[in-house]
Amino acid sequence: MKNNKVILLTGASSGIGYDTAVALAQQGHKVYAAARRVERMEPLRQYGIVPLKMDVTDEASMKAGVQTLLDAEGRIDVLINNAGYGYFGAVENVPMDDARNQLEVNVFGLARLCQLVLPTMRAQHSGRIINTASVAGRAVFYYGGWYHVSKYAVESLSDAMRMELKPFGIDVVIIEPGAIKTNWGIIAADHLIESSKGTAYEQTGTMMANNLRNMYLSNTISDPAVVRKAIVRAVNARRPCTRYRIGRMANAIVFFHWLLPTRWWDAFLRLGCFRHAGGMLSSASWENVN
Repeated sequence: MKNNKVILLTGASSGIGYDTAVALAQQGHKVYAAARRVERMEPLRQYGIVPLKMDVTDEASMKAGVQTLLDAEGRIDVLINNAGYGYFGAVENVPMDDARNQLEVNVFGLARLCQLVLPTMRAQHSGRIINTASVAGRAVFYYGGWYHVSKYAVESLSDAMRMELKPFGIDVVIIEPGAIKTNWGIIAADHLIESSKGTAYEQTGTMMANNLRNMYLSNTISDPAVVRKAIVRAVNARRPCTRYRIGRMANAIVFFHWLLPTRWWDAFLRLGCFRHAGGMLSSASWENVN
């Protein structure tokens, strides 16, 4: 990998994506920052970053964005798939259009961008793909069904691509955050209330949503900087790790999910999520969903 890399980063209009774009540009990398709301990325130009209007559910915009980068630079060294969101709700309740959109953004958009950059990376015989997954791709929690489907899929696709692309000199890296203090939890909580309203899941769904919102408004979860630092390490490492698991309790959640028999895990979550005394919720089971 070259010291100064040409990088395409999605989900760059705010939060972790925005901060990561700045950090990489300040290190001398040429960063193309992609998102739907391109106006939010205009301040990035002061760092030499090129904003790209891109919707990962729109084929034409993805093709145009990649082609713009290749026309200007003639190569692409790193693709960072950071765009994504979480739609929470009982599987019975989530409209199929919303379920499909969850997969379009978190899985199919990611996969299509990989397809678009891989011919160039193979011709270079070098490249790196960094996919933002989650510990939600390693363990399932209440009311996160479709989000977990998407993140398990990112894990599987990344593992498959890592094996397929190794002969071409291309690395595939997975970022697995736990709970990170961003607006993600607030948005997921709003989706959960919306999908549960007027259904058999309304009472527990509302409690879980309130619990999730309170946790993400608290100071008990990890700072977004841990994700930015992990992505930057993955970009710069001569030989990157296959997985960077980061954030509060992330390793513990994966370990106990592996250790406990399935029914024990289910019971552990139920006891943790639904306290019979007053029906209050414990935040423990939600600490690492991102």
